[in-house]
Amino acid sequence: MRGLLILLIALLPGASGAAIVATRNLQAGTVIAPDDLTWDEGAHGGITDPAQAVGMQTRMAIYQGRPVTAGALRAPVLVSRNQLVRIAFDAGALRIETEGRALGEGAAGDVIRVMNLGSRSTITALVRDDGTLVATSSPTENK
Repeated sequence: MRGLLILLIALLPGASGAAIVATRNLQAGTVIAPDDLTWDEGAHGGITDPAQAVGMQTRMAIYQGRPVTAGALRAPVLVSRNQLVRIAFDAGALRIETEGRALGEGAAGDVIRVMNLGSRSTITALVRDDGTLVATSSPTENK
């Protein structure tokens, strides 16, 4: 009787998992391409749509055959720590640009700290989709 119950549970819809897995070892920081992923009917606990992973960057290593989870992915880093950057500040028709050094890394939409090389002061800036930085008036603005 117990064996029949186990068999019935195994045959229920959704009892067996299916997920996207890595086709090769992916190091932390790898931007995922379509050929890095494959569908595995026996895997569970990972994402089920490859579009959720393609173009994203890995936060940690993902080993071949392991499910790709949403927590292991992030938007690609556009600005690296210590990178020399151009900072813009817009106020109506006024636009001020200066050089700075990123004090952290950031993806599109992130607010990061940047050192203004002219004044040596630290400011916060929003990383745009194209990798440019726009100074914010407060650290919480645009979050």
